[in-house]
Amino acid sequence: MSIAHRVPDLGALELLLAVARHGSLGRAAREVGITQPAASSRIRSMERQLGVALVDRSPRGSRLTDAGTLVTDWARRVVEAAEAFDVGAQALRDRRDSRLRVAASMTIAEYLLPGWLIALRAERPDTAVSLQAGNSAAVAERLLAGEADLGYVEGLAVPDGLDSAVVAHDRLVVVAAPSHRWARRRGTVGAAELAATPLILREYGSGTRQVLDAALAEYGGLADPLLELASTTAVKAAAVSGAGPAVLSELAVTEELASRRLVEVPVESVRLHRALRAVWPTGPLPTGPARDLLSLARG
Repeated sequence: MSIAHRVPDLGALELLLAVARHGSLGRAAREVGITQPAASSRIRSMERQLGVALVDRSPRGSRLTDAGTLVTDWARRVVEAAEAFDVGAQALRDRRDSRLRVAASMTIAEYLLPGWLIALRAERPDTAVSLQAGNSAAVAERLLAGEADLGYVEGLAVPDGLDSAVVAHDRLVVVAAPSHRWARRRGTVGAAELAATPLILREYGSGTRQVLDAALAEYGGLADPLLELASTTAVKAAAVSGAGPAVLSELAVTEELASRRLVEVPVESVRLHRALRAVWPTGPLPTGPARDLLSLARG
């Protein structure tokens, strides 16, 4: 039989110590926050478990037996050890809660995370946050290597070894400078033409590239890129310069479309929608600041 079945629980030991201090089962019950009948039942249960009488009850109060006095001395040491354990565990929680390491794919890092982190700052002003931005594949690698507490990705699938929750949805748009022929045409661009046209693209491993690859796979896949760049900002700048058309998150080009530095090119027969996900290593939900940031992102 394990020791947990042979030794009274902490609640019972704390009650016994309260009886020793007050000399009254009723006052001891009030101190630990239970009724007197519940306290009597707990003392009797402890006596049966240990096989000895611990408390003599009389109209004048409750007095420890000789065995009860000895057990109380032992109980005090157990409770003190439990209190030290609790203090140590709280120190670990405080250290964990003092920092948060976030890894996020580029679009989320640039256009969504700032708002979430400002809200987190209001709730946890003492938590220091570090943010590592990269493509979705790099986010997964950092989480699996223990280099991040929570991640955000834009790809179609969740990498092996990670659990996830959808926090938002996004639409990819084809954009071009106003001078580009696609921006001036009256009709739409077909899926086959989009697939056959060299585009300004994000690198392999990015969520944007994954969605585009999947959407155009049945049309022969993407043509060789006109340019392949490692950040949303770089892709956008190249498109604004007139180098060629690009595919970007709608979140990333709101200002450029409003100012007409870029024009959205309508495309038919291609679905360019994706879920944005929070990810963490497979297992329990994140705790501490990571849990709070996840809740803020999910709204």
